Amino acid sequence: MASEITEVWLSGPVAGVPLLLVPIAHALLQARADVRRLVADVDSQSLWERPGNAASVGFHVLHLTGSLDRLFTYARDEALTPAQREALALERRAEGTGLDAATLVRMVDEAVDTALAQLRHTEESTLIEPRRIGKAQLPTTVLGLLFHAAEHCTRHAGQIATTLKLLQAK
Repeated sequence: MASEITEVWLSGPVAGVPLLLVPIAHALLQARADVRRLVADVDSQSLWERPGNAASVGFHVLHLTGSLDRLFTYARDEALTPAQREALALERRAEGTGLDAATLVRMVDEAVDTALAQLRHTEESTLIEPRRIGKAQLPTTVLGLLFHAAEHCTRHAGQIATTLKLLQAK
Protein backbone atom coordinates (compact mmCIF):
# COMPACT_ATOMS: atom_id res chain seq x y z
CA MET A 1 0.00 0.00 0.00
CA ALA A 2 1.44 3.39 -1.04
CA SER A 3 1.74 5.92 1.72
CA GLU A 4 0.22 9.34 1.31
CA ILE A 5 2.74 12.10 0.61
CA THR A 6 2.12 14.96 3.04
CA GLU A 7 5.10 17.15 2.25
CA VAL A 8 4.96 18.96 -1.08
CA TRP A 9 8.73 18.81 -1.59
CA LEU A 10 8.38 15.04 -2.03
CA SER A 11 5.89 15.40 -4.89
CA GLY A 12 8.40 15.85 -7.73
CA PRO A 13 8.51 18.48 -10.45
CA VAL A 14 5.96 21.27 -10.70
CA ALA A 15 4.48 21.57 -14.19
CA GLY A 16 6.17 24.30 -16.20
CA VAL A 17 8.48 25.48 -13.41
CA PRO A 18 12.19 25.47 -14.30
CA LEU A 19 14.05 22.82 -12.30
CA LEU A 20 16.17 25.32 -10.38
CA LEU A 21 12.98 27.02 -9.17
CA VAL A 22 11.07 23.89 -8.14
CA PRO A 23 12.17 24.17 -4.47
CA ILE A 24 10.68 27.67 -4.41
CA ALA A 25 7.44 26.37 -5.94
CA HIS A 26 7.37 23.53 -3.41
CA ALA A 27 7.74 25.95 -0.50
CA LEU A 28 4.93 28.15 -1.82
CA LEU A 29 2.65 25.15 -2.40
CA GLN A 30 3.42 23.83 1.10
CA ALA A 31 2.65 27.22 2.67
CA ARG A 32 -0.64 27.34 0.75
CA ALA A 33 -1.57 23.81 1.87
CA ASP A 34 -0.71 24.65 5.47
CA VAL A 35 -2.73 27.89 5.45
CA ARG A 36 -5.73 26.13 3.89
CA ARG A 37 -5.59 23.38 6.52
CA LEU A 38 -5.05 25.75 9.43
CA VAL A 39 -7.25 28.73 8.59
CA ALA A 40 -10.27 27.36 6.72
CA ASP A 41 -12.41 26.73 9.82
CA VAL A 42 -11.19 29.52 12.10
CA ASP A 43 -13.98 31.79 13.31
CA SER A 44 -13.78 35.50 12.54
CA GLN A 45 -13.10 36.55 16.12
CA SER A 46 -10.17 34.14 16.49
CA LEU A 47 -8.70 35.28 13.17
CA TRP A 48 -8.06 38.74 14.57
CA GLU A 49 -7.34 37.90 18.21
CA ARG A 50 -3.82 38.74 19.41
CA PRO A 51 -2.80 36.28 22.14
CA GLY A 52 -0.21 37.82 24.41
CA ASN A 53 -0.23 40.85 22.08
CA ALA A 54 1.30 38.70 19.30
CA ALA A 55 0.26 39.28 15.71
CA SER A 56 -3.09 37.78 14.76
CA VAL A 57 -3.63 34.88 12.37
CA GLY A 58 -5.30 37.33 9.98
CA PHE A 59 -2.24 39.58 10.03
CA HIS A 60 0.03 36.66 9.17
CA VAL A 61 -2.17 35.71 6.22
CA LEU A 62 -2.35 39.28 4.91
CA HIS A 63 1.38 39.74 5.34
CA LEU A 64 2.15 36.42 3.66
CA THR A 65 0.15 37.39 0.58
CA GLY A 66 1.29 40.99 0.47
CA SER A 67 4.99 40.30 0.93
CA LEU A 68 4.87 37.52 -1.67
CA ASP A 69 3.40 39.96 -4.17
CA ARG A 70 5.89 42.71 -3.32
CA LEU A 71 8.97 40.48 -3.43
CA PHE A 72 7.95 38.95 -6.76
CA THR A 73 7.37 42.49 -8.09
CA TYR A 74 10.93 43.42 -7.18
CA ALA A 75 12.13 40.20 -8.83
CA ARG A 76 10.52 41.43 -12.07
CA ASP A 77 12.51 44.65 -11.57
CA GLU A 78 9.36 46.69 -11.12
CA ALA A 79 8.39 49.34 -8.60
CA LEU A 80 5.49 48.81 -6.24
CA THR A 81 2.13 50.11 -7.45
CA PRO A 82 -0.20 52.33 -5.44
CA ALA A 83 -2.43 49.27 -4.89
CA GLN A 84 0.50 47.34 -3.42
CA ARG A 85 1.33 50.23 -1.12
CA GLU A 86 -2.32 50.33 -0.04
CA ALA A 87 -2.22 46.57 0.67
CA LEU A 88 0.85 47.16 2.85
CA ALA A 89 -1.05 49.80 4.81
CA LEU A 90 -3.93 47.32 5.21
CA GLU A 91 -1.53 44.78 6.71
CA ARG A 92 -0.53 47.31 9.35
CA ARG A 93 -4.14 47.79 10.43
CA ALA A 94 -5.17 44.18 9.81
CA GLU A 95 -7.37 43.75 12.86
CA GLY A 96 -9.86 46.27 11.49
CA THR A 97 -10.42 44.60 8.12
CA GLY A 98 -13.23 42.22 9.05
CA LEU A 99 -12.03 39.68 6.47
CA ASP A 100 -13.22 36.13 7.12
CA ALA A 101 -11.35 32.83 6.80
CA ALA A 102 -12.70 31.98 3.36
CA THR A 103 -11.58 35.35 1.98
CA LEU A 104 -8.13 35.03 3.53
CA VAL A 105 -7.64 31.50 2.17
CA ARG A 106 -8.76 32.70 -1.27
CA MET A 107 -6.20 35.51 -1.07
CA VAL A 108 -3.43 32.99 -0.36
CA ASP A 109 -4.60 30.79 -3.24
CA GLU A 110 -4.52 33.73 -5.63
CA ALA A 111 -1.14 34.99 -4.44
CA VAL A 112 0.47 31.57 -4.77
CA ASP A 113 -1.11 30.98 -8.20
CA THR A 114 0.25 34.33 -9.39
CA ALA A 115 3.70 33.56 -8.00
CA LEU A 116 3.73 30.12 -9.65
CA ALA A 117 2.81 31.71 -12.97
CA GLN A 118 5.76 34.07 -12.60
CA LEU A 119 8.08 31.19 -11.75
CA ARG A 120 6.95 29.41 -14.92
CA HIS A 121 8.04 32.45 -16.94
CA THR A 122 11.31 33.07 -15.12
CA GLU A 123 14.33 32.16 -17.20
CA GLU A 124 17.04 30.39 -15.22
CA SER A 125 19.60 32.63 -16.96
CA THR A 126 18.13 35.66 -15.10
CA LEU A 127 18.51 34.27 -11.58
CA ILE A 128 21.75 36.04 -10.75
CA GLU A 129 20.71 39.37 -12.23
CA PRO A 130 20.95 42.16 -9.67
CA ARG A 131 17.82 43.69 -8.21
CA ARG A 132 17.15 46.49 -5.74
CA ILE A 133 14.53 46.34 -3.04
CA GLY A 134 12.55 48.99 -1.22
CA LYS A 135 13.08 52.68 -0.66
CA ALA A 136 16.69 52.05 0.40
CA GLN A 137 17.32 50.16 -2.85
CA LEU A 138 19.13 47.35 -1.03
CA PRO A 139 21.01 44.97 -3.32
CA THR A 140 19.92 41.40 -4.03
CA THR A 141 19.32 39.13 -7.03
CA VAL A 142 16.29 37.62 -8.74
CA LEU A 143 17.03 34.31 -7.02
CA GLY A 144 17.52 36.03 -3.67
CA LEU A 145 14.10 37.63 -3.92
CA LEU A 146 12.33 34.47 -5.07
CA PHE A 147 13.97 32.36 -2.37
CA HIS A 148 13.27 34.88 0.37
CA ALA A 149 9.64 35.18 -0.71
CA ALA A 150 9.21 31.42 -0.41
CA GLU A 151 10.91 31.05 2.95
CA HIS A 152 9.05 34.10 4.24
CA CYS A 153 5.73 32.48 3.32
CA THR A 154 6.65 29.28 5.12
CA ARG A 155 7.74 31.27 8.17
CA HIS A 156 4.35 32.98 8.40
CA ALA A 157 2.50 29.70 7.85
CA GLY A 158 4.40 28.40 10.88
CA GLN A 159 3.50 31.49 12.87
CA ILE A 160 -0.16 30.91 12.00
CA ALA A 161 0.10 27.38 13.41
CA THR A 162 1.72 28.66 16.60
CA THR A 163 -0.78 31.47 17.06
CA LEU A 164 -3.67 29.05 16.67
CA LYS A 165 -2.14 26.78 19.33
CA LEU A 166 -1.93 29.76 21.68
CA LEU A 167 -5.56 30.56 21.01
CA GLN A 168 -6.63 26.97 21.66
CA ALA A 169 -4.72 26.94 24.95
CA LYS A 170 -6.74 29.88 26.27
